[in-house]
Amino acid sequence: MSKINDIIEYARKSRCSDVHLTAKLPPVFRTNGEIIVSDLSFTKPEIEEIILSMLDEKQLEKVNNTQDIDFCYTLPNGMRQRVNVYHQNKELCSAIRILNDEIPTFESLGLPSVIQKLSEEPRGLILVTGPTGSGKSTTLAAMIDYINRTRRCHILTAEDPIEYLHTHKNSIVHQREVGVDVDSFAGALRSALREDPDVILVGEMRDLETISAAITAAETGHLVLSTLHTTGAASTIDRIIDVFPSHSQSQIRTQLSSVLKGVVTQQLLPLADGSGRTPAFEIMVGTDAVLSLIRENKCHQINSSLQTGAKEGMCSLNADLAKLVKQNKVTMDEALKKASDKNEFFQMLG
Repeated sequence: MSKINDIIEYARKSRCSDVHLTAKLPPVFRTNGEIIVSDLSFTKPEIEEIILSMLDEKQLEKVNNTQDIDFCYTLPNGMRQRVNVYHQNKELCSAIRILNDEIPTFESLGLPSVIQKLSEEPRGLILVTGPTGSGKSTTLAAMIDYINRTRRCHILTAEDPIEYLHTHKNSIVHQREVGVDVDSFAGALRSALREDPDVILVGEMRDLETISAAITAAETGHLVLSTLHTTGAASTIDRIIDVFPSHSQSQIRTQLSSVLKGVVTQQLLPLADGSGRTPAFEIMVGTDAVLSLIRENKCHQINSSLQTGAKEGMCSLNADLAKLVKQNKVTMDEALKKASDKNEFFQMLG
């Protein structure tokens, strides 16, 4: 077996989430959110050779031109990893995200029931947000799998790279990889409307063109799911609006308020007993009251709606963190690191 496969197998057995390969250091693993330098010993040329062993000719050409590349690396047993290869200080490095062996269910991920309810929406826009490494891709994979099992429809995805492979179940699923099957997320969205989809997954809403195309797809009767690197419902709305030039922001608020079904923000925290990690959520559902706030440019008031919208499944991140502390699932210190407003967090703790 190759050295890279040995390293990944070791990471999987040790329940690591990420592997970092960098010159002048042994392989570095992330376990329960913490970085740990391993005692595996490799020379600088060996580390470079290990990284290059994952690349095909086309990828190698890009790396030699100092481009960063994203791709999936598959072990002989079919297990998949998301890989980024990049340069720093004229040296080659790699970050490897270990993906689950199977697509997890809502129950196994500990997702609130409102996420299943959102997945049952026939049309509109659903956003899953959070920082890097917070499990957004996994939550979206669970949502797509649920739709795949429970509905007869056409699911189309645009991903960079494809992480979880979906098989056809009750639905048919076509997964397109940016840079391989299509040139960009925006390009995939433009052509999607001619491919008879019911559900569209956009890996990330990175720019004005992609955000605009996603909103248009939701307006034309499709269910669109996507991600943003934001840390709360209000900041997600603000980020989308701010991408557009000032003269069109009012129109975008109106469009967004007509299609948004929900924003799910998640963070991962280490469990108090050290046995793994657990998610904390902020969930905003697109009720009439919330959509009215978006339309009227009053996003700063969304937090109040989250606190009063428990009946619809809404909660603020601070409330969910306080709940986890009260249940002794996470420590106060860890919850405080993730709290968006420490005063509000302490109020929620009572």
